[in-house]
Amino acid sequence: MGYRCFDVEVTDKVAHVRMTRPDEHNSMIRELWTELPMLTRELDRDGDVRAMVLSSTGRHFTSGMDLSVFTGGGLGDADGELGRVRARFRQLVLLLQETFTCFERARFPVLVAVQGGCIGAGVDLACAADLRYASEDAWFVIQETNIGIVADVGTLQRLPGLIPAGVARELALTGRRLPAERAAQLGLVNQVFADHEALVEGTLEVAREIAGKSPLAVWGAKQALNWSRDHSVADGLEHLATWQSGMFQPDDVLESIAARAEKRAAAYPDLLPEPDGL
Repeated sequence: MGYRCFDVEVTDKVAHVRMTRPDEHNSMIRELWTELPMLTRELDRDGDVRAMVLSSTGRHFTSGMDLSVFTGGGLGDADGELGRVRARFRQLVLLLQETFTCFERARFPVLVAVQGGCIGAGVDLACAADLRYASEDAWFVIQETNIGIVADVGTLQRLPGLIPAGVARELALTGRRLPAERAAQLGLVNQVFADHEALVEGTLEVAREIAGKSPLAVWGAKQALNWSRDHSVADGLEHLATWQSGMFQPDDVLESIAARAEKRAAAYPDLLPEPDGL
């Protein structure tokens, strides 16, 4: 399927998704908000993709929400009684939030490779990913604060769990830029690369390493990490015990041991396709 905002390529079980509007700094037009969750679900559906890398093109990763989304109608411009209009707007915000929450629902890890500016909703996107990488020229900014809006698509909920809460508050309240080097020091970014080319290749290399592991084990680890982030340690342990009681199977362990002994890459079965009905 063709997309207006993205190019998708799958090689050796790694999906490489590129934002492809460099002349517009990959601003988030209306189509992006439907295409991104759609393609993520499509890649996840068959169970044969084991990691996804989201990179970009041009000078900036993304300039955030495109102005046409604000000026073209649709954001709270419905006619009707005021309470009903605002309730509908709440539904719209929840729909926009799902665009990035889909990363967490995917059975595979999502890695983002950020060059240049990661602005506004771009930070929401990056925070929803499992891993973040950046080039030396990258920077992050909660731009909503600078234009009189409260960031509402995930940054304020996820960023304080990725970096010290006081720093997250400072960035949210001041709208200051966070350079790549400082982002790495804080733990928001896993690694900083010299330039865009090295960034994309380095991020793909991490994705290929993940794709070589048991996809069931990777999915389980992602589930456990996300659950534990939002629950107590006791709840997290309980959740993992339930996961292991159903999903732990010795075949992948035996294959891992055999592959090590035979000095070869392990060969694990793909996950099964997602059910599409009864």
